[in-house]
Amino acid sequence: MLKRLVVTFAVLLVAATPLRAAFETRAAAAYVLDQTTGTVLLAKNADTPLPPASMSKLMTLNMLFEALRDGRVTLDTQFNVSSRARAMGGSSMFLTENDRPTVEELIIGIVVQSGNDACVVVAEGLAGTEDAFARLTNERARDLGLTNSTFANSTGWPNPNQRMSMRDLGEIARRLIEEFPEYYGYFGLTEYAYDGRVPTNHRNRNPLLTLGIGADGLKTGHTQEAGYGLVGSAAQGNRRIIFVITGLQTEQDRREEAERIIAWAFRQFVQKTVAEEGTRLADIPVWMGTEERVGVIIPEDLELLLPALNQDKLNAELSYDTPLRAPLAQGDVVGTLTISPQDMQPVEVPLVAERDIPRGGFVPRLRTAAGVLIGKVAGEFGGL
Repeated sequence: MLKRLVVTFAVLLVAATPLRAAFETRAAAAYVLDQTTGTVLLAKNADTPLPPASMSKLMTLNMLFEALRDGRVTLDTQFNVSSRARAMGGSSMFLTENDRPTVEELIIGIVVQSGNDACVVVAEGLAGTEDAFARLTNERARDLGLTNSTFANSTGWPNPNQRMSMRDLGEIARRLIEEFPEYYGYFGLTEYAYDGRVPTNHRNRNPLLTLGIGADGLKTGHTQEAGYGLVGSAAQGNRRIIFVITGLQTEQDRREEAERIIAWAFRQFVQKTVAEEGTRLADIPVWMGTEERVGVIIPEDLELLLPALNQDKLNAELSYDTPLRAPLAQGDVVGTLTISPQDMQPVEVPLVAERDIPRGGFVPRLRTAAGVLIGKVAGEFGGL
């Protein structure tokens, strides 16, 4: 039988106050993640597949970083430039068929200059053709759980089959930060000119990199269909946030909205230890064990990101099946603690057995059987 009870410990209190107002963004769709704790701070149309523009180049970079990790290429590997790559319109590294750019140069050209030509060079260099690369990218997206993304090209060039949700873009950003820290520094470069060529777009379009607010990546995007968008990340203190916005009307709107989100995410939330490792929350009945009850504890320090103004007001509910069946080993998961901060998604924390409870011998089993028998008799005769 599943049992639930409200628990109170440390700073956890049962709250009955109204929810605070959520952040209002002008973006058509947005997603904000506290990467340090995994807490979603904002999700507006976050799972709707939308035209990603050049923000989808992050997936192309992910494919290239995976090739680097696997040893299929190195940073010094040179790629050929096809006439198709050279003829790409839009943002460009200004490559020609005579160039042999290295993987490192292509990475920087994609990050800083948003080079469509560089993306096609990478796609053809890894998969032979851009169409083949798109098929591989779709397969990889499914493997990574990007359920609201489809790819028709490597660049984000407008195509009805080129779609990504804001949550999927945030997940790719998180992956690039966590899985490929050795390459993440490229996203903070502010300017680049391949082979000394200094076109008008040699500066990084990310408007946040030079503002001193901890911003250090990742990628802007813009098409007429998509509007202005940005996948960004910023670190302050011991926290890092990742955010995705799209559908803004102007570059100015994009910059202002990104700054507002960063300020809100860092100033309106605090990271707090709400319970220490080993905190006991309840004693649960045990079936057929050497002991009749076992303590339920938190296996490690519980740190949560909480609204700054309501950090001591949380709903907490413990759920477990009762009675538990022996034997139990110390550390076995025996329940779940669901914590609901105000106006935020609930957090589920596994709870574990405090100690070993071996299966009982004859006497405990007899005691359990007697209890079952008495319960049945009581049920049949309306109590004893």
